[in-house]
Amino acid sequence: MKKRMDLEQLRTYCAAKKGVSEDFPFDEKHLVIKVGSKLFAITDVTAELLRVNLKCDPVLADELRQLHPEIVPGYHMNKRHWNTVDFEGDVPAERLLWLVDHSYELVFKGLKKAERMQIEAGESEESC
Repeated sequence: MKKRMDLEQLRTYCAAKKGVSEDFPFDEKHLVIKVGSKLFAITDVTAELLRVNLKCDPVLADELRQLHPEIVPGYHMNKRHWNTVDFEGDVPAERLLWLVDHSYELVFKGLKKAERMQIEAGESEESC
């Protein structure tokens, strides 16, 4: 299987979005990518294969799991709202980017209004 996106490409793609920061709040191997104060992607940077937990609309999450064996309920996350996505399987690269975007947008919409407005204005309380 070919890699669709590697860790550095994922980090670069996410960093280009407004209000995004990275952190290792749990340990030295689990990279958390946040918009504002909330995470929208998490991955194990020491794993051999790139798998990323991404937030997803619950109905869509079920549909995606049925369509793609590389998309499963979120590991150590709320299984209804999170998927673990194998970035090295057969999911097309465009779909992977769309899943990252979808997760970012869901989390961004769930932020408090003041935080959303701050991000939209280009300000950030946190730095990368």
